[in-house]
Parts: sequence; C-alpha cells; structure tokens
Amino acid sequence: MKMARPFVMLLLAAIAFLFNGGTHAHEATLGVLEFREVRHGAYIGMWVSEPEIGAKRVDLRFPSHCSLNLPELNCGDKGRVGSITIGNLGSNMSAVLLKVLPLSGEPKSYTITAAQPVVTVLAAGAPTLGTWTELGKTYINYGIDHILLGADHLLFVLGLIWIVRGGWLLVRTITAFTVGHSLSLAAAAFVIIRVPEQPLNACIALSIVFVAVEIVKQYRGEVGLTARYPWAVSFGFGLVHGIGFASALAGLGLERNLLPPALLFFNIGVEIGQLAFVLLVLVLIWAHRRLNAVVTGWGDLIPAYAIGSVATFWFFGRFIRLLAFP
Repeated sequence: MKMARPFVMLLLAAIAFLFNGGTHAHEATLGVLEFREVRHGAYIGMWVSEPEIGAKRVDLRFPSHCSLNLPELNCGDKGRVGSITIGNLGSNMSAVLLKVLPLSGEPKSYTITAAQPVVTVLAAGAPTLGTWTELGKTYINYGIDHILLGADHLLFVLGLIWIVRGGWLLVRTITAFTVGHSLSLAAAAFVIIRVPEQPLNACIALSIVFVAVEIVKQYRGEVGLTARYPWAVSFGFGLVHGIGFASALAGLGLERNLLPPALLFFNIGVEIGQLAFVLLVLVLIWAHRRLNAVVTGWGDLIPAYAIGSVATFWFFGRFIRLLAFP
C-alpha cells in the first residue's frame, strides 16, 4: 500500500505545528508579580517581569478575607493564609511567580502554573510552598509544559531519532542527551556558569541545523559524526540545550533554598515530556511500518529539509535579534 503522500503530509503538518513557535521557541511565557508589604497586612503589587501580552489580565484570586485591587492588596491581621489562584493561565502564560516581600522576615515565593493553578499558603513556620507534594506538582507540571512548548528541543530530539532509528543505541543516545542537559541545567540554575541567552538560543537553532545536515549525509550513504558517535554528539548538544532550559528557572528568581527541589522536580517534568514525545514518534514510525507504507526515495529527505529549514529560520531570526538588541 503506497502511502507516501499521506505520510509526508502528516509529517509536514507536525513540522508546521512546531514551526508556530517562531524565533522564541525556547523561551518560557512567564510572569513575575511582586507584592511588597508597606504596613501590616497591606501590600503594593507590581509586575517585575511579564510576557508581552495578557499579563495584566490574569484572574488572580487571594483568600476571601483579602481585598485585591491592583496595585493594592490588603489581607489585614489574618495575612495571606489560604489559597491563591490564577484561573486563566495557559493561553498567554505558562506560569506566574508571586514574590512577597514582607516588612520583616524572609521573602516568600509561590509559583502558579496552568497545570497547577492553586497554591496554599500555610501559617507561619510552615514550608514556603506548603508541602513537598504541592512543590512537586507545581514544578513537574511546569517542566512538562516547558518541554512540550520547546519546539527547538523537540526538533533536535526528532533529528536524533531519525538518524539513530531505534533499539538500545537510541536509548543510550537519548540518555546521553538527558545527562548532558541535566548537568548544564543544574550548573546554570546555580549560576556556576553564565551564558547570555540570545547567543545561546542562536546556537540551539544551529544544533538543529547540524542534525538536519547529518540526516542528509546518512541518506547519501555517508557516515556523519552523529552516526559515528551518537552518544558524544547528543551529550555535547545536551549541555547547550540544558542551559536554555535553565532560563525558565532563572527568570523565576527563586530563593536559593527553594532552588534544589524546584530544579529536581522541573527536570523530572522535562524528562516526562521528552519521553512522551519520543514514544509518540516511535509509535508513529511503528504504525507506518505495520501499514507497509512506501515512501519514495526523495521522501526520505523531507524530514531533513523541513527540520533544517525551520531551524535556519529560527537561527536568522535570533541572530537578527542579537544584533538589534545586544
């Protein structure tokens, strides 16, 4: 059964969906809202960092005894104890960090995501984000959101799958990529290394162009660097992509004591999202083979040129932004 045209159309539709990420494909849609206490129980709020659209229209709700009319928040003697909710995340933002700066004591942070829209503030002496269960739900979901919205990362993984094809070699290759981006994510999150975000994003786009060229080499019968040393290539580029992931946590401005567990749960979420994507691609490949679908010779090059074209577009867009806003 010849299904070259439907298969190619399906592939191009998936690529077009990823293409929708634009030159900002690896950047989190994140807002940081800061409340500074000016007198007991009374706060002034302001957006410290906000996405380009929609931030000021968030449906922010504090406990019922609090009165909120931005920029003013008044919770009286009861304080902020209770549930804090943002009801309309997802369309314009993936997460909001609420930072509270009290008159006395340490600053507090509460991360709210589209998947975990409610956090519970406990009485004095309780953990900053409530329980470890709540912290895990928040940052695992944030990690999943970030990877599934990170079209550039997913395109790179797709390129690896296309070159390595399957089996234990693919498992080891993806594992090396995971180890690489986990190490650099931790190093960047703890500010052990510093890399400017705009040049880094351009390099991430170039890494995708690299794997696209490697696919073309493989089609021509040449043995490329990725085919020879898949672990080394995936680990090396994993280091680059991991620093890109770190921008999602760096932008939150978390207190240092919250960073280790937040980093752990965020990384778990990233790996869950990555594994789901790999399994989806492998299932599609398996289904294609089960149907005995035939792709014409030139059809094998479609993924390489589609991936390479999208990544090249991203690179030039990011490079132009780098020149315009150094």
